[in-house]
Amino acid sequence: MIFLSVFLLLAGILMLWKTTLFWSVTERWTSKDADEPSDLYILNTRIGGGICFIIGLAGIIISIVM
Repeated sequence: MIFLSVFLLLAGILMLWKTTLFWSVTERWTSKDADEPSDLYILNTRIGGGICFIIGLAGIIISIVM
């Protein structure tokens, strides 16, 4: 449980603060002409990163408390 929580926490941090790097790793290869992610992609990735961060943090707190 703690491993998954740490993974979600780190993935959330990457998605929140390094959105362009996350796009380069996951989506850049799908488009021949795109040089950067769209504004909608950045927004959606940051929302998903926030959710991953919160769930990962909650998992770590629950693992420590229990």
